[in-house]
Amino acid sequence: MKTKSVLLLAAISLLLSAHFSVKPPHTIHGIVSDDNGDPLIGASVLVKGTTLGTVTDLEGRFSLTTQDSCATLVISYTGYETQEIKKACASKPIRVKLAPSNVSLEEVVVLGGNRPSKKERSAAVQSVSSYSVAPAPKPQEGYYHNTEDYSPIAENRFHKATDTPLSTFSIDVDAASYSNMRRFLKNGQMPPADAVRIEEMINYFDYQYPQPTGEHPFEVVAEMSECPWQPEHRLLHIGLKGREIATDKLPPSNLVFLIDVSGSMDSPNKLPLLQSAFRLLVNQLRPQDKVAMVVYAGAAGLVLEPTDGNDKQKILEALQRLQAGGSTAGGAGIRLAYDVARQHFVKGGNNRVILATDGDFNVGASSDADMVRLIEEERKSGVFLTVLGFGMGNYKDNKMQQLSNAGNGNHAYIDDIDEAKKVLVEEFGGTLFTIAKDVKIQIEFNPAQVAGYRLIGYENRLLNKEDFNDDKKDAGELGAGHTVTALYEIVPAGVKSDLLGSVDPLKYQKDTPTKPATGNTETATIKLRYKQPDGDKSMLLERVVAGTPVPAAKSSDNFRWSAAVAEFGMLLRNSEFKGKATFEQCIQLAKKARGDDEKGYRQECVRLMETAAALGGVGER
Repeated sequence: MKTKSVLLLAAISLLLSAHFSVKPPHTIHGIVSDDNGDPLIGASVLVKGTTLGTVTDLEGRFSLTTQDSCATLVISYTGYETQEIKKACASKPIRVKLAPSNVSLEEVVVLGGNRPSKKERSAAVQSVSSYSVAPAPKPQEGYYHNTEDYSPIAENRFHKATDTPLSTFSIDVDAASYSNMRRFLKNGQMPPADAVRIEEMINYFDYQYPQPTGEHPFEVVAEMSECPWQPEHRLLHIGLKGREIATDKLPPSNLVFLIDVSGSMDSPNKLPLLQSAFRLLVNQLRPQDKVAMVVYAGAAGLVLEPTDGNDKQKILEALQRLQAGGSTAGGAGIRLAYDVARQHFVKGGNNRVILATDGDFNVGASSDADMVRLIEEERKSGVFLTVLGFGMGNYKDNKMQQLSNAGNGNHAYIDDIDEAKKVLVEEFGGTLFTIAKDVKIQIEFNPAQVAGYRLIGYENRLLNKEDFNDDKKDAGELGAGHTVTALYEIVPAGVKSDLLGSVDPLKYQKDTPTKPATGNTETATIKLRYKQPDGDKSMLLERVVAGTPVPAAKSSDNFRWSAAVAEFGMLLRNSEFKGKATFEQCIQLAKKARGDDEKGYRQECVRLMETAAALGGVGER
């Protein structure tokens, strides 16, 4: 009996020893670069024969935790030869240089490693695991034809407060116009006037607004001071701040990547940049998130069924296999993406299609009207839309603006990997997580204090005054942590201005303008309406703007920076309302209002102002 007890104790001892002698984890780290030594961002690093892997960061660095001190790594990147490192060990950092691939990217061959389920292959959904499309014809050598397209902008004019006391518009958190404008200036060109949407330039930047503390998901602030380009006028600055939500507290996401792999995307600043940008986004995903991937060229296909966010390697491998060629069946792709999103809808979650394209739809439902109607119908499902624009030469800004506006969504232009990081990493919550939808603003100006006013920008977001109380009327969305800024140029009561214009007396009725309420010191009343992301009934928020304007020297950095950017935008547009604006003035104003510019975005803007000044402020007009 004693011998049996001893043997039993020995067996238990051996089991415990085996249990607690698990090898400690090891970290293999290194740098992946091209043959010139420049870092490759978002390169795939995979332990051979496993699903364990990671991607490189903005400096080309990676870090991978394994149970073994050494492993065989497979390192790949679009457009480069895949390399296998047989003895990558934790004891020594590794440096890997990938050589450019000689494989042609002209023909699209999309290989989806897994077939979708029967449910996902409904009659309404064309779902394929692989397909190929004939390459698009290439232009003649040395031939370049710019087919970029922008909707014309008719700038907002001044209105008399007695005749038109109400100004109503939808918020706009898009910033595509700023990064697109930056692309032109960095290439030594002034942007086309219609590529400059001043509200998007202003809203590219963060502002130090207070966090909301009450029942509403955002806070509203207002500040009024002297107008830099018209000193006899005033500038009213209105700011909204969306409630910030920590990433781990955000609701689960049901995302469908809708990726254009047509022939027009066969360019280094299109599909390869798109793949690098989406790698950054994949790194932000959590286990509770799901991602599916739909592509479209001559046909549309589901190449990745909904996959958990912690299975990053599977998502990255599907992304890595994409190549470009063929025509563009944008309408079929959009229908398929929404079908997949609806089938896996997460109640109370973030359900969203992320469309990445140059906007050049040319097969199928291709007219702007058809596409907008399709998106408007699809948004009823509760699936939101984000549109990411890429490339140059055939960039269709107007089409992407219409689609994002129609789809309860937002629009960004990705001109480089730093912009991808800003939109998809730094502003992850604001870009992808809506906290309020159909957000409308209506300002009532007091004629006793305001002779006239002009809303700066927001030309494609104007609403009728009756739309403010109409809950069926669509408007803009606000993301977690997002800020929204709007500026009004005000002609104070008693100041004569030719900008207000005049009309002939009415023939059939008496022209009796509103009599100002004497003794009232309020300048305006700000009213906002919004809905919860899954709600149908709007809620109302009001703020009064009163008191004397702040002296210019005591105005906030928020006020002065937004004014400088607005002045910059009017100069780029050669606006008829630019007054006494000059590049020198807006540069000096911006330099004094940079404030806490940790990421350098404001300093970069100052450099762009200086570039525009050096170019003489003369562009395509």
